Formats: sequence, C-alpha cells, structure tokens
Amino acid sequence: MVFQKQIRQYIGFTTIELVVVMAIAGILIAIVVPSFQAAIKIASTTREINAFVGDLGFARAEAIKEGVSVTMCASSNGTSCSGSNNWQNGWIIFSNPGLTGTNIVPLRKQLAFTSTDTLIGDNSTSAINFSLEGFTINLPGNPVTFAVQTVPLVASYTQCTAVNNAGRHVNQKSGTGNCP
Repeated sequence: MVFQKQIRQYIGFTTIELVVVMAIAGILIAIVVPSFQAAIKIASTTREINAFVGDLGFARAEAIKEGVSVTMCASSNGTSCSGSNNWQNGWIIFSNPGLTGTNIVPLRKQLAFTSTDTLIGDNSTSAINFSLEGFTINLPGNPVTFAVQTVPLVASYTQCTAVNNAGRHVNQKSGTGNCP
C-alpha cells in the first residue's frame, strides 16, 4: 500500500492579514471622510445659490415676457413678502404692475432651506423688482450681493451672486467682489 500525502488547502485569511487590512481601511477612511464632508457642504451651498439664481432669471424673463413689473421677495409663508432679509426661509415671485405688493398671486414659490445655511442680501435687501425691460427697480445698491453661508461659517463654502441695476447677475466665490 502506497501512502499518499494529502495536502489541505485552507481558504480564508489569517488574523494578521485581517488586522492589516482593517488598519489600512481605517487610515483611508480617516483621510477621506473630512474631504467628503467638505464636498457635500460645497455642493449644498452651490445647489442653494443656483436655485436662487434660477429664480432670479425666471423673474426677469417673466417681467420681459409679460411686459409688467415682477417682484421676487423673501417669504416665510409662500403667500406674502416677509419684509425680512432672511431669504433662506423661502421666497416668492409674483407679477407686481403697480409695485404695490398687493393681491399677490405667486408665479413661483421656493420653500425654506432644509439645511442650516443662510441666504442674506447685503443692504438689507428683502425684495428685487424687475421692470418690464428686465432692469431692477429701486435696488438698494449696485450691485447687491446675496451670500449663501454655512452655519458655523466656513468661508471656503460660501457662494454668492451679485445683482446689478441692469438686472444681470454674476456668481462669485468667497473673497471675490462683495462676497464675504
């Protein structure tokens, strides 16, 4: 009888291999997570300022198209202007032929931000009126800068848009123009 040597193959990992892989994974996670959180906050502020800019363009285009003044104002209830400079609570857009702000029928509403970010215009701007030519009316500065900022404030996450008397806007990053 011939004895054959049996060779067993074990499938799996040794404890040392598992510990090394877990250590490497831990180091990578420690490096990546802060960067990922920063990317999420930048994306959030960019999304919020883009929603604001999109509605600015809509209000201006609606004024030109309909041939009447259109107002975009901060609104916390979606039916009337709040008179406040806290745009993160939402805003509305409505036709406003006599610039009276009465009999408001919103053309578009934006709800409050779901994040803790703030959206504030300089010069305590609570409304922007567009004339039938698309120019701004009674803008309290030229330009007026609106800034989306995180809470707590991290300057590198700040996103801004500046609106001038011609009704045009330009997006800015922190430290550019009047962007804080």
